[in-house]
Amino acid sequence: MVHFNDIVAPQALATDVSANGKKPLFQKIAQLAASAYGLDAAAVSDALFERERLGSTGFGGGVAIPHAKIPGLERMSGVVVQLNPPLAFDSVDDAPVDIVFALLSPVDSGAEHLKTLARVSRYLRDEGHVARLRGAKSAEALHALLAGGEARDAA
Repeated sequence: MVHFNDIVAPQALATDVSANGKKPLFQKIAQLAASAYGLDAAAVSDALFERERLGSTGFGGGVAIPHAKIPGLERMSGVVVQLNPPLAFDSVDDAPVDIVFALLSPVDSGAEHLKTLARVSRYLRDEGHVARLRGAKSAEALHALLAGGEARDAA
């Protein structure tokens, strides 16, 4: 059973998020990161946007994994949002994105950053996991799924 209790705080989850572009999306993700992990929202938003300029983090199937190294961050941290409506993301398959798993890493996290990114990627390549995340109707349901349990109100 895959679970992300170690990197995703319950306060770092949101469903039914609307954003009309990547920059507003990253600002919303940064706000969640700020409240969940005590980070500077502007620094998080800027770091995610800078990384995205190198190439889209949308990897197909309606999923994106924006990621960045954040000064002052103590440990790997995640923010997961479900977008409604889906957002054009320049993904490899041109599909709009509705599941975003933002991964924030300490600046000196080298190998740990790559291992955690691979773990998130493997999880999100599983269509069953993604379908359950899409079916979650609340942040609590998202958390139950990411914690390795089943969400009671998932479709």
